[in-house]
Amino acid sequence: MTSEPRAAGTLPPDETRAARKPTWRTEPHRRSKPRMPHARYDQRVRALVEVRGGPDDWEEAQRCFEEHGWPVRGFSTETGGEPPRGPALDPDPEARVYEIEVRLFGAAKACDRGAAHRVRKAMRGARLEAYVRFAEPVRRDREMFSHWRVVDSARHRARPPHSWRRTVSRLALRCGWYDAGGVVSGHPRQALRLARTHTPQIAGAGVRPLDGRWRGTVRYWPEEETEHRLFHAVSWSLLTAAALVFAAGRSGFAWWFWVTVAGLGAAGGVRAGARLAREGRRFGVVTVLLLMAFLTASGLGLVDGEGHGWTRRQILMTALVLGVMSGLWLLVRQWSWGEWVAWAVPLVATLALSSFLAAGSVLHALYADGLSLSPDDLEVPAVWQVLAAAKLLTLLSPLLVVPAWWGIARHRHHSYAAPGERLNVALNACFFLLMLGVVTLQALDSASTAVHRTTEAAERGDDPPSYFGVEPEWTCVEPAVPLTRLSGEGPHLSPKHPYLSFGVTAGTAILWDRTTHEPLKLQSSQIRLTPAESGTTRCTKPTTGAS
Repeated sequence: MTSEPRAAGTLPPDETRAARKPTWRTEPHRRSKPRMPHARYDQRVRALVEVRGGPDDWEEAQRCFEEHGWPVRGFSTETGGEPPRGPALDPDPEARVYEIEVRLFGAAKACDRGAAHRVRKAMRGARLEAYVRFAEPVRRDREMFSHWRVVDSARHRARPPHSWRRTVSRLALRCGWYDAGGVVSGHPRQALRLARTHTPQIAGAGVRPLDGRWRGTVRYWPEEETEHRLFHAVSWSLLTAAALVFAAGRSGFAWWFWVTVAGLGAAGGVRAGARLAREGRRFGVVTVLLLMAFLTASGLGLVDGEGHGWTRRQILMTALVLGVMSGLWLLVRQWSWGEWVAWAVPLVATLALSSFLAAGSVLHALYADGLSLSPDDLEVPAVWQVLAAAKLLTLLSPLLVVPAWWGIARHRHHSYAAPGERLNVALNACFFLLMLGVVTLQALDSASTAVHRTTEAAERGDDPPSYFGVEPEWTCVEPAVPLTRLSGEGPHLSPKHPYLSFGVTAGTAILWDRTTHEPLKLQSSQIRLTPAESGTTRCTKPTTGAS
């Protein structure tokens, strides 16, 4: 075989292609591997990173990429050649441009900015001079093919052509009576070819549809795009219904404000319905309008026979709970081991401290202190101590809005939501102190409110409210010994008036005088306690021997 003649001074075709090839290369054996065998991520971003400093810094940068699980797709050569994306950057023998793929959690919107920030943070942590010159998301979504089941067409055709038996045969086909193989996906002709190619043991292999997507004349939106469009349609419908519930019964500015919000929600819902499918936009709009009408009727109580709809409190609490839970989930799923130590340890320590304090009955101690009693004067069942612990833990719930918002901000790639390790420790210390301070203030407020209600009820002579197992009762005190021989603490005993009794602890009756607002502690063996109807009831006259 003779070679083709070429002009003098020209290179062979292979050498010409080699000369025209950009002076950068890929090294499959140097490609980075994730630290974990099954690393999870939401987005992929292709970035060009310029690393300056020479070969030593280049090697360190590659190690840093490998540690973070960012594959290196290519880099410029040591001769100062062109970077992976062409001669846009000025050649520099002391710089190398890497093309890497950054894998990260979060939303697709602004993921390129989030990836660039992560690379800058990693390079700064490695003390390298590096610059993110370019970043673009790698969009990869799955096409929604029709799914088919392989059937035995020969058995199906063997049925007689009578109308009623053919109808029965079609029903049997839909119910899976003729199924003979696995599942294939694709367009009708592709599915049939796949079935016949990969099931040679079936002489007359055919397919039957498992969904209705094959009837469409145009392709469906990709999988994730479809989910996003559905989410937007439902969200706008819920916003419209909630705004109309808030507008009901209002007047003036509040009514106009919520009606405007409802109008904006309806416009957004119609737009989202028109974008649900590439064909049949009217069907999407009608579907969203029907959903809005149903949700609005449910919110206003038109669906319920008793007229019970959504309350404003229910809507706000539901939105708050869903937002907090979603934010916490978005935050936790992005944590690395270092962030688990930085965030989870202080949070667990706070919860453990709260539980420990609750086990020591902090609320009961504060309540007793408000009545000038000591914690040992109150005997509280263990069940109520557990409920007091739960009360303290519920006081922490509003503070969960802070980490929830942090999780949403990190998911949206906000710049302030990805601080360095030092700032992270400072933020967590402040967060810990904030949680401890707020819990302390709320515990003090809870106990002081209970003391205030108890003293007010005592002044009126009414039955005081209970507080986590502490149930004061009006009691008449009849001395069993002369008054001069009574031993105890507190003001002088007046047997004619009832006292608030907090029970008997260690042989001591714990009483509270509503006149002097002071506790009275007497030996239970020297008195007799009888229930009184109220604080205004006059107790019976004591016996002569006790006077």
